[in-house]
Amino acid sequence: MTDTDARTTTNAWRNWAGNVSARPVRAVSPASVPELAEVLRRASEDGLRVKPVGTGHSFTATAATDGVLIRPDLLTGIRNIDREAMTVTVEAGTPLKRLNTALAREGLSLTNMGDIMEQTVAGATSTGTHGTGRDSASISAQIRALELVTADGTVLTCSEKENADVFAVARIGLGALGVITAITFAVEPVFLLTAREEPMAFDRVLGDFDELVAENEHFEFYWFPHTGNCNTKRNNRSAGPAAPPGKVSGWVEDELLSNGIFQVACSLGRAVPATIPSIAKLSSRALSARTYTDIPYKVFTSPRRVRFVEMEYALPREAAVEALREVKAMVERSPLRISFPVEVRTAPADDIALSTASGRESAYIAVHLYKGTPYQAYFTAVERIMTAHGGRPHWGKVNTRDAGYLAGVYPRFGEFTAVRDRLDPDRLFGNDYLRRVLGE
Repeated sequence: MTDTDARTTTNAWRNWAGNVSARPVRAVSPASVPELAEVLRRASEDGLRVKPVGTGHSFTATAATDGVLIRPDLLTGIRNIDREAMTVTVEAGTPLKRLNTALAREGLSLTNMGDIMEQTVAGATSTGTHGTGRDSASISAQIRALELVTADGTVLTCSEKENADVFAVARIGLGALGVITAITFAVEPVFLLTAREEPMAFDRVLGDFDELVAENEHFEFYWFPHTGNCNTKRNNRSAGPAAPPGKVSGWVEDELLSNGIFQVACSLGRAVPATIPSIAKLSSRALSARTYTDIPYKVFTSPRRVRFVEMEYALPREAAVEALREVKAMVERSPLRISFPVEVRTAPADDIALSTASGRESAYIAVHLYKGTPYQAYFTAVERIMTAHGGRPHWGKVNTRDAGYLAGVYPRFGEFTAVRDRLDPDRLFGNDYLRRVLGE
Protein backbone atom coordinates (compact mmCIF):
# COMPACT_ATOMS: atom_id res chain seq x y z
CA MET A 1 0.00 0.00 0.00
CA THR A 2 1.24 3.48 -0.81
CA ASP A 3 0.39 6.75 0.89
CA THR A 4 -1.70 7.63 -2.15
CA ASP A 5 -3.80 4.50 -1.73
CA ALA A 6 -4.78 5.49 1.78
CA ARG A 7 -4.89 9.27 1.23
CA THR A 8 -2.27 10.37 3.73
CA THR A 9 -2.24 13.97 4.96
CA THR A 10 -0.42 15.82 7.73
CA ASN A 11 -3.12 18.34 8.61
CA ALA A 12 -3.61 19.32 12.23
CA TRP A 13 -6.83 18.13 13.83
CA ARG A 14 -9.25 20.13 15.97
CA ASN A 15 -12.57 19.04 17.45
CA TRP A 16 -15.94 20.70 16.73
CA ALA A 17 -15.90 22.82 19.90
CA GLY A 18 -12.30 23.91 19.39
CA ASN A 19 -11.22 22.93 22.90
CA VAL A 20 -9.05 19.96 21.79
CA SER A 21 -6.41 19.86 19.07
CA ALA A 22 -3.66 17.54 17.94
CA ARG A 23 -0.94 17.38 15.32
CA PRO A 24 -0.50 13.76 14.22
CA VAL A 25 2.58 12.58 12.36
CA ARG A 26 0.20 11.54 9.63
CA ALA A 27 -3.52 11.32 9.01
CA VAL A 28 -4.73 8.45 6.85
CA SER A 29 -8.03 7.64 5.14
CA PRO A 30 -8.03 3.92 4.32
CA ALA A 31 -10.54 2.84 1.69
CA SER A 32 -10.91 -0.79 2.78
CA VAL A 33 -10.41 -3.12 5.71
CA PRO A 34 -7.16 -4.57 4.26
CA GLU A 35 -5.80 -1.04 3.79
CA LEU A 36 -6.66 -0.25 7.40
CA ALA A 37 -4.88 -3.39 8.62
CA GLU A 38 -1.79 -2.29 6.67
CA VAL A 39 -1.96 1.19 8.25
CA LEU A 40 -1.96 -0.42 11.69
CA ARG A 41 0.99 -2.65 10.79
CA ARG A 42 3.05 0.29 9.56
CA ALA A 43 2.22 2.39 12.60
CA SER A 44 3.30 -0.42 14.90
CA GLU A 45 6.57 -0.80 13.00
CA ASP A 46 7.18 2.94 13.26
CA GLY A 47 6.43 2.98 17.00
CA LEU A 48 3.44 5.30 16.53
CA ARG A 49 0.13 5.27 18.39
CA VAL A 50 -3.07 5.13 16.37
CA LYS A 51 -6.43 6.81 16.95
CA PRO A 52 -9.56 6.66 14.81
CA VAL A 53 -11.51 9.92 14.63
CA GLY A 54 -15.03 10.78 13.56
CA THR A 55 -16.40 14.29 13.07
CA GLY A 56 -14.88 15.63 16.27
CA HIS A 57 -18.13 16.12 18.18
CA SER A 58 -16.58 14.79 21.39
CA PHE A 59 -15.41 17.40 23.87
CA THR A 60 -12.64 15.18 25.27
CA ALA A 61 -9.30 14.19 23.80
CA THR A 62 -10.45 10.62 23.21
CA ALA A 63 -9.42 10.84 19.52
CA ALA A 64 -6.30 13.01 19.92
CA THR A 65 -2.95 11.56 18.94
CA ASP A 66 0.56 12.64 17.98
CA GLY A 67 0.91 9.42 15.98
CA VAL A 68 -1.41 8.21 13.20
CA LEU A 69 -4.90 9.65 12.92
CA ILE A 70 -7.32 7.44 11.03
CA ARG A 71 -10.07 9.31 9.25
CA PRO A 72 -13.06 7.22 8.10
CA ASP A 73 -13.94 9.39 5.08
CA LEU A 74 -13.72 6.48 2.63
CA LEU A 75 -15.36 3.87 4.85
CA THR A 76 -18.94 5.00 4.31
CA GLY A 77 -22.23 3.68 3.02
CA ILE A 78 -24.68 0.89 3.68
CA ARG A 79 -23.31 -2.62 3.16
CA ASN A 80 -26.52 -4.55 3.60
CA ILE A 81 -30.15 -4.32 4.67
CA ASP A 82 -31.60 -7.56 6.02
CA ARG A 83 -35.38 -7.19 6.09
CA GLU A 84 -35.88 -10.63 7.57
CA ALA A 85 -33.59 -9.95 10.54
CA MET A 86 -34.56 -6.23 10.49
CA THR A 87 -30.97 -5.03 10.57
CA VAL A 88 -28.79 -2.68 8.57
CA THR A 89 -25.01 -3.02 8.28
CA VAL A 90 -23.23 0.25 7.66
CA GLU A 91 -19.60 1.31 7.19
CA ALA A 92 -18.08 2.94 10.27
CA GLY A 93 -17.50 6.38 8.78
CA THR A 94 -21.07 6.90 7.64
CA PRO A 95 -22.59 10.04 9.19
CA LEU A 96 -25.79 9.44 11.15
CA LYS A 97 -27.50 11.99 8.93
CA ARG A 98 -26.74 9.92 5.84
CA LEU A 99 -27.83 6.72 7.59
CA ASN A 100 -31.11 8.23 8.78
CA THR A 101 -32.08 9.62 5.39
CA ALA A 102 -31.12 6.37 3.62
CA LEU A 103 -33.17 4.30 6.06
CA ALA A 104 -36.15 6.61 5.64
CA ARG A 105 -36.03 6.06 1.86
CA GLU A 106 -36.17 2.32 2.58
CA GLY A 107 -39.13 2.73 4.94
CA LEU A 108 -36.97 1.95 7.99
CA SER A 109 -35.73 3.73 11.11
CA LEU A 110 -33.61 3.39 14.20
CA THR A 111 -35.75 3.13 17.33
CA ASN A 112 -34.09 6.00 19.20
CA MET A 113 -31.33 8.52 18.57
CA GLY A 114 -29.60 11.57 20.00
CA ASP A 115 -30.46 15.17 19.24
CA ILE A 116 -27.84 15.76 16.53
CA MET A 117 -26.84 13.58 13.60
CA GLU A 118 -23.55 15.00 12.35
CA GLN A 119 -21.44 12.26 13.99
CA THR A 120 -20.19 9.13 12.28
CA VAL A 121 -21.85 5.92 13.42
CA ALA A 122 -18.59 4.60 14.91
CA GLY A 123 -17.80 7.85 16.72
CA ALA A 124 -21.30 8.19 18.13
CA THR A 125 -21.51 4.63 19.41
CA SER A 126 -17.93 4.42 20.70
CA THR A 127 -18.56 7.32 23.09
CA GLY A 128 -22.07 6.30 24.17
CA THR A 129 -24.17 8.90 22.35
CA HIS A 130 -27.79 8.72 23.51
CA GLY A 131 -31.11 10.44 23.31
CA THR A 132 -33.89 10.12 25.83
CA GLY A 133 -36.25 7.20 26.34
CA ARG A 134 -38.41 5.42 28.85
CA ASP A 135 -37.96 2.02 27.19
CA SER A 136 -35.54 2.55 24.29
CA ALA A 137 -31.86 3.04 25.02
CA SER A 138 -28.78 4.59 23.40
CA ILE A 139 -27.63 4.13 19.82
CA SER A 140 -24.99 1.68 21.07
CA ALA A 141 -27.69 -0.51 22.63
CA GLN A 142 -29.22 -0.90 19.16
CA ILE A 143 -26.05 -2.56 17.82
CA ARG A 144 -26.48 -6.22 16.88
CA ALA A 145 -22.97 -6.85 15.51
CA LEU A 146 -19.77 -4.98 14.69
CA GLU A 147 -16.57 -5.51 12.76
CA LEU A 148 -13.37 -4.61 14.60
CA VAL A 149 -9.77 -4.52 13.37
CA THR A 150 -7.45 -5.15 16.30
CA ALA A 151 -3.88 -4.06 16.93
CA ASP A 152 -2.34 -7.06 15.16
CA GLY A 153 -4.55 -6.60 12.08
CA THR A 154 -7.02 -9.34 12.98
CA VAL A 155 -10.57 -8.66 11.76
CA LEU A 156 -13.12 -9.70 14.38
CA THR A 157 -16.84 -10.02 13.77
CA CYS A 158 -18.52 -9.53 17.12
CA SER A 159 -22.08 -10.30 18.20
CA GLU A 160 -23.90 -12.13 20.96
CA LYS A 161 -23.03 -15.38 19.14
CA GLU A 162 -19.53 -14.60 17.85
CA ASN A 163 -16.72 -13.17 20.01
CA ALA A 164 -19.41 -12.44 22.56
CA ASP A 165 -16.93 -11.28 25.23
CA VAL A 166 -15.66 -8.57 22.90
CA PHE A 167 -19.18 -7.62 21.82
CA ALA A 168 -20.17 -7.12 25.46
CA VAL A 169 -17.66 -4.29 25.81
CA ALA A 170 -16.94 -3.02 22.27
CA ARG A 171 -20.33 -1.40 21.63
CA ILE A 172 -18.96 1.48 23.70
CA GLY A 173 -15.25 0.94 23.19
CA LEU A 174 -13.77 4.46 23.37
CA GLY A 175 -11.47 3.60 20.47
CA ALA A 176 -9.41 1.58 22.95
CA LEU A 177 -9.98 -1.93 21.59
CA GLY A 178 -9.33 -1.47 17.89
CA VAL A 179 -10.79 0.31 14.89
CA ILE A 180 -14.45 -0.33 14.12
CA THR A 181 -15.03 -0.72 10.40
CA ALA A 182 -18.71 -1.68 10.23
CA ILE A 183 -21.73 -1.75 12.54
CA THR A 184 -24.98 -3.71 12.29
CA PHE A 185 -27.95 -1.94 13.85
CA ALA A 186 -31.42 -3.19 14.65
CA VAL A 187 -34.03 -1.26 12.69
CA GLU A 188 -37.81 -1.21 12.47
CA PRO A 189 -40.41 -0.02 9.99
CA VAL A 190 -40.46 3.75 9.90
CA PHE A 191 -43.03 5.26 12.24
CA LEU A 192 -44.38 8.65 13.23
CA LEU A 193 -43.69 10.59 16.38
CA THR A 194 -45.76 13.42 17.75
CA ALA A 195 -43.65 16.01 19.54
CA ARG A 196 -45.25 18.25 22.12
CA GLU A 197 -43.05 21.13 23.24
CA GLU A 198 -44.31 23.18 26.16
CA PRO A 199 -42.91 25.76 28.60
CA MET A 200 -43.23 24.66 32.23
CA ALA A 201 -42.05 25.93 35.60
CA PHE A 202 -38.92 24.33 37.09
CA ASP A 203 -40.67 23.30 40.31
CA ARG A 204 -43.55 21.74 38.41
CA VAL A 205 -41.24 19.73 36.14
CA LEU A 206 -39.32 18.36 39.10
CA GLY A 207 -42.48 17.70 41.08
CA ASP A 208 -43.98 15.73 38.19
CA PHE A 209 -40.71 14.27 36.88
CA ASP A 210 -41.47 10.60 37.57
CA GLU A 211 -44.95 10.92 36.03
CA LEU A 212 -43.66 12.73 32.96
CA VAL A 213 -41.05 10.01 32.39
CA ALA A 214 -43.56 7.19 32.97
CA GLU A 215 -46.27 8.66 30.76
CA ASN A 216 -44.12 9.44 27.72
CA GLU A 217 -41.95 7.27 25.50
CA HIS A 218 -39.39 10.07 25.26
CA PHE A 219 -39.31 12.97 27.71
CA GLU A 220 -36.69 15.66 28.11
CA PHE A 221 -36.50 19.21 29.34
CA TYR A 222 -34.24 22.25 29.39
CA TRP A 223 -33.92 24.50 32.41
CA PHE A 224 -32.73 28.06 31.86
CA PRO A 225 -30.33 29.03 34.70
CA HIS A 226 -31.12 32.32 36.49
CA THR A 227 -34.82 31.62 35.90
CA GLY A 228 -37.50 29.25 37.16
CA ASN A 229 -38.43 28.38 33.57
CA CYS A 230 -38.08 25.19 31.55
CA ASN A 231 -38.98 24.01 28.09
CA THR A 232 -40.27 20.43 27.97
CA LYS A 233 -40.46 18.02 25.04
CA ARG A 234 -42.57 14.86 24.91
CA ASN A 235 -42.22 12.52 21.93
CA ASN A 236 -44.70 9.66 21.51
CA ARG A 237 -45.60 7.33 18.67
CA SER A 238 -48.51 8.44 16.58
CA ALA A 239 -50.93 6.89 14.12
CA GLY A 240 -50.60 10.06 12.08
CA PRO A 241 -51.14 11.76 9.79
CA ALA A 242 -47.79 13.48 9.49
CA ALA A 243 -47.99 17.17 10.37
CA PRO A 244 -44.47 18.62 10.31
CA PRO A 245 -43.81 22.18 11.46
CA GLY A 246 -44.73 24.79 8.90
CA LYS A 247 -41.80 26.13 6.87
CA VAL A 248 -42.05 29.58 8.37
CA SER A 249 -42.84 28.59 11.97
CA GLY A 250 -40.23 25.81 11.88
CA TRP A 251 -37.60 28.23 10.61
CA VAL A 252 -38.48 30.74 13.31
CA GLU A 253 -38.21 28.16 16.12
CA ASP A 254 -35.30 26.01 14.91
CA GLU A 255 -33.15 28.53 13.05
CA LEU A 256 -33.99 32.10 14.04
CA LEU A 257 -34.59 31.56 17.77
CA SER A 258 -32.59 28.41 18.56
CA ASN A 259 -29.59 29.29 16.42
CA GLY A 260 -29.53 32.84 15.00
CA ILE A 261 -30.78 34.95 17.89
CA PHE A 262 -29.30 32.51 20.42
CA GLN A 263 -25.89 32.95 18.77
CA VAL A 264 -26.16 36.73 19.17
CA ALA A 265 -27.32 36.36 22.78
CA CYS A 266 -24.42 34.05 23.62
CA SER A 267 -21.90 36.40 22.01
CA LEU A 268 -23.32 39.31 24.01
CA GLY A 269 -23.28 37.27 27.21
CA ARG A 270 -19.66 36.28 26.69
CA ALA A 271 -18.67 39.91 26.12
CA VAL A 272 -20.84 41.31 28.95
CA PRO A 273 -21.59 38.52 31.49
CA ALA A 274 -23.79 40.82 33.60
CA THR A 275 -26.41 40.70 30.82
CA ILE A 276 -26.83 36.92 30.97
CA PRO A 277 -29.60 36.67 33.62
CA SER A 278 -31.75 39.15 31.70
CA ILE A 279 -31.06 37.37 28.42
CA ALA A 280 -31.96 34.03 30.06
CA LYS A 281 -35.33 35.40 31.18
CA LEU A 282 -36.09 36.63 27.67
CA SER A 283 -34.85 33.41 26.02
CA SER A 284 -36.88 31.17 28.30
CA ARG A 285 -40.04 33.06 27.37
CA ALA A 286 -39.37 33.25 23.64
CA LEU A 287 -40.12 29.60 22.84
CA SER A 288 -43.86 28.91 22.70
CA ALA A 289 -45.80 25.66 22.91
CA ARG A 290 -46.06 23.69 19.67
CA THR A 291 -47.04 20.22 18.50
CA TYR A 292 -45.96 18.49 15.30
CA THR A 293 -45.78 14.95 13.87
CA ASP A 294 -43.07 13.53 11.62
CA ILE A 295 -40.75 10.56 11.04
CA PRO A 296 -38.29 9.87 13.90
CA TYR A 297 -35.07 11.54 12.83
CA LYS A 298 -36.92 14.75 12.00
CA VAL A 299 -38.36 14.81 15.52
CA PHE A 300 -35.43 13.53 17.58
CA THR A 301 -32.73 15.68 15.96
CA SER A 302 -32.28 19.43 15.61
CA PRO A 303 -29.68 21.68 14.00
CA ARG A 304 -27.03 22.85 16.48
CA ARG A 305 -25.08 25.70 14.92
CA VAL A 306 -24.12 27.57 18.09
CA ARG A 307 -20.88 25.99 19.27
CA PHE A 308 -20.35 25.15 22.92
CA VAL A 309 -18.43 23.01 25.40
CA GLU A 310 -20.38 20.41 27.36
CA MET A 311 -20.20 18.19 30.43
CA GLU A 312 -22.81 15.50 31.08
CA TYR A 313 -23.28 13.02 33.89
CA ALA A 314 -25.56 9.99 34.18
CA LEU A 315 -27.08 9.52 37.63
CA PRO A 316 -29.30 6.83 39.08
CA ARG A 317 -32.70 8.11 37.93
CA GLU A 318 -34.00 8.45 41.48
CA ALA A 319 -31.20 10.94 42.26
CA ALA A 320 -31.97 13.34 39.40
CA VAL A 321 -34.45 15.65 41.11
CA GLU A 322 -32.29 16.21 44.19
CA ALA A 323 -29.18 16.77 42.05
CA LEU A 324 -30.99 19.33 39.88
CA ARG A 325 -32.16 21.25 42.92
CA GLU A 326 -28.57 21.29 44.15
CA VAL A 327 -27.33 22.61 40.79
CA LYS A 328 -29.95 25.37 40.81
CA ALA A 329 -29.07 26.35 44.39
CA MET A 330 -25.36 26.36 43.51
CA VAL A 331 -25.91 28.69 40.53
CA GLU A 332 -28.10 31.04 42.57
CA ARG A 333 -25.57 31.49 45.37
CA SER A 334 -22.55 31.79 43.06
CA PRO A 335 -21.27 34.63 40.86
CA LEU A 336 -21.53 32.33 37.83
CA ARG A 337 -23.39 33.57 34.76
CA ILE A 338 -24.74 30.69 32.68
CA SER A 339 -25.91 31.43 29.14
CA PHE A 340 -26.88 27.88 28.08
CA PRO A 341 -29.85 25.84 29.34
CA VAL A 342 -29.28 22.66 31.36
CA GLU A 343 -30.51 19.57 29.49
CA VAL A 344 -32.15 16.60 31.27
CA ARG A 345 -32.87 13.23 29.66
CA THR A 346 -33.42 9.61 30.75
CA ALA A 347 -32.54 6.08 29.64
CA PRO A 348 -33.45 2.54 30.68
CA ALA A 349 -30.78 0.20 32.01
CA ASP A 350 -28.72 -1.63 29.39
CA ASP A 351 -26.14 -4.44 29.36
CA ILE A 352 -23.05 -2.72 27.88
CA ALA A 353 -20.05 -2.76 30.22
CA LEU A 354 -19.10 0.93 29.97
CA SER A 355 -22.50 2.36 29.10
CA THR A 356 -23.46 5.25 31.35
CA ALA A 357 -26.75 3.36 31.81
CA SER A 358 -25.09 -0.01 32.42
CA GLY A 359 -27.20 -1.97 34.88
CA ARG A 360 -29.29 0.98 36.10
CA GLU A 361 -32.07 3.29 34.98
CA SER A 362 -30.44 6.63 34.46
CA ALA A 363 -31.09 10.33 34.20
CA TYR A 364 -28.68 12.58 32.35
CA ILE A 365 -27.85 16.13 33.41
CA ALA A 366 -25.87 18.07 30.81
CA VAL A 367 -24.38 21.52 31.27
CA HIS A 368 -23.01 23.71 28.49
CA LEU A 369 -21.21 26.99 28.00
CA TYR A 370 -20.71 28.98 24.83
CA LYS A 371 -17.48 28.30 22.95
CA GLY A 372 -14.68 30.49 24.25
CA THR A 373 -16.28 31.09 27.65
CA PRO A 374 -14.22 29.92 30.66
CA TYR A 375 -16.04 26.81 31.83
CA GLN A 376 -13.85 25.29 34.54
CA ALA A 377 -15.50 26.91 37.58
CA TYR A 378 -19.03 25.99 36.50
CA PHE A 379 -18.19 22.47 35.40
CA THR A 380 -16.15 21.79 38.53
CA ALA A 381 -19.02 22.86 40.77
CA VAL A 382 -21.52 20.74 38.84
CA GLU A 383 -19.16 17.76 38.71
CA ARG A 384 -18.84 17.87 42.50
CA ILE A 385 -22.62 17.48 42.78
CA MET A 386 -22.77 14.72 40.17
CA THR A 387 -20.02 12.61 41.71
CA ALA A 388 -21.64 12.88 45.15
CA HIS A 389 -24.58 10.99 43.61
CA GLY A 390 -22.42 8.29 41.99
CA GLY A 391 -22.54 9.96 38.59
CA ARG A 392 -20.92 8.49 35.50
CA PRO A 393 -19.45 11.03 33.06
CA HIS A 394 -20.34 10.85 29.39
CA TRP A 395 -17.24 9.43 27.67
CA GLY A 396 -17.20 12.12 25.00
CA LYS A 397 -17.79 15.14 27.22
CA VAL A 398 -15.62 17.19 29.56
CA ASN A 399 -14.84 15.53 32.89
CA THR A 400 -11.92 15.15 35.30
CA ARG A 401 -12.52 11.57 36.49
CA ASP A 402 -9.82 8.93 36.50
CA ALA A 403 -9.73 5.13 36.39
CA GLY A 404 -9.86 4.88 40.18
CA TYR A 405 -13.17 6.72 40.35
CA LEU A 406 -14.64 5.07 37.26
CA ALA A 407 -13.84 1.56 38.46
CA GLY A 408 -15.97 2.36 41.50
CA VAL A 409 -19.07 3.43 39.56
CA TYR A 410 -18.85 0.80 36.80
CA PRO A 411 -19.22 -2.73 38.24
CA ARG A 412 -17.98 -4.21 34.93
CA PHE A 413 -14.99 -1.88 34.52
CA GLY A 414 -12.55 -4.76 35.01
CA GLU A 415 -14.31 -6.77 32.31
CA PHE A 416 -13.59 -3.99 29.82
CA THR A 417 -9.94 -3.54 30.79
CA ALA A 418 -9.35 -7.30 30.65
CA VAL A 419 -10.54 -7.41 27.02
CA ARG A 420 -8.41 -4.37 26.28
CA ASP A 421 -5.34 -6.06 27.78
CA ARG A 422 -5.92 -9.04 25.50
CA LEU A 423 -6.66 -7.13 22.27
CA ASP A 424 -4.17 -4.28 22.68
CA PRO A 425 -1.49 -5.25 25.20
CA ASP A 426 1.01 -2.75 23.76
CA ARG A 427 -1.54 0.11 23.76
CA LEU A 428 -1.32 0.85 20.06
CA PHE A 429 -4.63 2.69 20.49
CA GLY A 430 -3.66 4.47 23.69
CA ASN A 431 -3.42 8.18 24.38
CA ASP A 432 -3.36 10.49 27.41
CA TYR A 433 -7.16 10.56 27.76
CA LEU A 434 -7.45 6.76 27.80
CA ARG A 435 -4.55 6.54 30.22
CA ARG A 436 -6.49 8.74 32.64
CA VAL A 437 -9.90 7.10 32.35
CA LEU A 438 -8.83 3.46 31.86
CA GLY A 439 -5.45 3.37 33.58
CA GLU A 440 -2.30 1.82 32.17
